[in-house]
Amino acid sequence: MKLTAGKTASLAMQHVLAMYAGAMIVPLIVGSSLGLSGQQLTYLVSIDIFMCGVATLLQVLSNRFFGIGLPIVLGCTFTAVGPMIAIGTDYGISAVYGAILASGLFILIFAGAFSKIAQFFPPVVTGSVVTIIGITLIPVAMGNMAGGEGSKDFGAGSNLALAFGVLLLIILLFRFTKGFIRSVSILIGLAAGTIAGSFMGMVNFQAVHEASWISGLQPFYFGAPSFEWAPIVTMILVAIVSMIESTGVYIAVADICEREIDEKDLAKGYRAEGIAYLLGGLFNAFPYTAYSQNVGLIQLSGVKKRKVIMTAGIMLALLGLVPKIAAFTTIIPSPVLGGAMVAMFGMVIAYGIKMLSRVDFSSQENLLIIACSVGIGMGVTAVPDMFSQLPEAFKILTSNGIVAGSAAAILLNLLLNVRPVKSKEQEFEARVLNN
Repeated sequence: MKLTAGKTASLAMQHVLAMYAGAMIVPLIVGSSLGLSGQQLTYLVSIDIFMCGVATLLQVLSNRFFGIGLPIVLGCTFTAVGPMIAIGTDYGISAVYGAILASGLFILIFAGAFSKIAQFFPPVVTGSVVTIIGITLIPVAMGNMAGGEGSKDFGAGSNLALAFGVLLLIILLFRFTKGFIRSVSILIGLAAGTIAGSFMGMVNFQAVHEASWISGLQPFYFGAPSFEWAPIVTMILVAIVSMIESTGVYIAVADICEREIDEKDLAKGYRAEGIAYLLGGLFNAFPYTAYSQNVGLIQLSGVKKRKVIMTAGIMLALLGLVPKIAAFTTIIPSPVLGGAMVAMFGMVIAYGIKMLSRVDFSSQENLLIIACSVGIGMGVTAVPDMFSQLPEAFKILTSNGIVAGSAAAILLNLLLNVRPVKSKEQEFEARVLNN
């Protein structure tokens, strides 16, 4: 298929719209949870969209050191939402970016080693981790549906009506539309919900009026980073989970593109994400990972050209330099965000269950890994104070369901499923004994 400039631009915009809602919601959740002002929230959304574009270009523009060279879109990872909020609450926002910088350096140093042990993260681990991510984020969605934690009208009928109205619209769009409209149904739901919320007096346009049209990059916008060991360990765990998630996307896209990838390709893909982490920490953005929603779009459109994704990356970078556009996202009422979050986080759970469908359920070891990791993830989310008597530095590692559940899945798989490699002499002795 020959792509004209117009077709390339339209396909690229489709990729931008498919991931825009996810990329936009993460900074809104984190920023609002940490009590950022409207101006700070506008910056956070702007720099995040810009960095999504830069991170995507780092991945697509392959060279000897970084970039897997596949049509892959990168965006801020949902895995980091809970840990970033916990770190920011307990240690301050400076510790968040210190941890992101340290985890980016960790990825760069260990990318080659991780590419060799990626085989130790089978679907039972990746599926459990993705399922845990979705489950542990659902309470955040529910809080927003009711009006946002701490709001005066928390649980009001108007909030619930608006939230469920947005969710219903998204469901109906999924049911009765196809192709492009279906792929941007969440974005349509957010826009329609915000319009409805404006008639209900829930929208304040002050942030839009105050935002400038063009903005430059500001390193360390929130101040100099600080480095605390517990947040660093937490964010390194997030990085490992992110690399596991990205590995599945790499393999899926390589399969669609009919291309073989090896350990060197995986290492270059991880390094691109590591550089994106470092830039995210430098400019106070987010950790970045390969977005799975764009994989379906590639399969749906049948267009596998890298220049489409390169164009999408450039579009995202340019959009991120226009704070006025970012400011529009900050006026979305909490109930509208909550309604969309239920659909998005629910899809994360569904995708995790889909990954688990490839697991051999006749294996008791696999069942135990899923049971314990998901159970721990849900349990810690439901009762976050169960480790309240531990030292402060340990609590951040144990009070977040994503981190606790993911760590359990990885460790249990190593304990129950990974067998030590036997030497030829040991294998010969075993055959002799068996005979």
